[in-house]
Amino acid sequence: MLISAGEKLEGVLHSWTDDAVLFLRHDLPKVVFVTIVAFILIRVLKVLAAKITKRQLRRLPSGVRMQQVRTVAGVITNIGVFVIVFVAALEVLPLLGLNLGPILASAGIVGLALGFGAQTLAHDFINGFFILLNDQYDIGDEVRMAGVQGTVEEMTLRHTTLRGDDGTIHIVPNSQATVVSNMSRDWSQLTVRVVVAYGEDSDRIVKLLQQVGDSVRNDPKFVKSIVGDVQVPGIDRVGDGAADYLILAKTVPTDSGAVSCELQSRVKKCFEENGVQLPWPGKVLVMEQGKTST
Repeated sequence: MLISAGEKLEGVLHSWTDDAVLFLRHDLPKVVFVTIVAFILIRVLKVLAAKITKRQLRRLPSGVRMQQVRTVAGVITNIGVFVIVFVAALEVLPLLGLNLGPILASAGIVGLALGFGAQTLAHDFINGFFILLNDQYDIGDEVRMAGVQGTVEEMTLRHTTLRGDDGTIHIVPNSQATVVSNMSRDWSQLTVRVVVAYGEDSDRIVKLLQQVGDSVRNDPKFVKSIVGDVQVPGIDRVGDGAADYLILAKTVPTDSGAVSCELQSRVKKCFEENGVQLPWPGKVLVMEQGKTST
């Protein structure tokens, strides 16, 4: 029995109508429900992340960690949004009649190819995330990593920017930061080496240097810059007609330079007032962490 073209068209339209009605009655409410739930979850996630970030920023003593906290919060939020959208897509696409098998297979192949081509980039981001999360260093800290040393000027998930003492900018990928030495965390050790004549009484010199250290420690200008008492352990080295004495002080990292200058200035004045003999006539030698001045 032959079926006319009109009857075929009518059958196709009837089939489409049945499918549309079935979709509107059964599948569309599910799609709308999943979409609404995903939207609500994303909104809740963003609100929670904003509140937690705001609370953490209030607890910080300064705004140094603001960029790091916001970066970590943004990464966590983006990961959460991606997971929610991905799960929602897995629920909605089958309802729209899309076969996920080929799509997932293609995504796996593409992901494998990208994985081989972007291993270093992924390593940078993973290391950067944990650097921020573990608070290994802050902006303004003096650090040494990947064979270079400098002050941290910028931190991202991809790299860390350091400025050296000579002004050189070092851009270090976070994947290279396998060992990080932070020289600015909480306090820094200031070492001042004072050289006097070998014949000077060591107990007298130690007493004078201790008086100088105590005077700087108790000075209102430096009371917040020095952490703990200034120590004078005694003679560190003798030779060539001279004796080296150490002054040790734990200081706030950003104030070590000012404390060092004040200690050296008061040592010079103290020696002049007490007639301390120098190893070389007409010269005063004071060394701080390997630096020498006369």
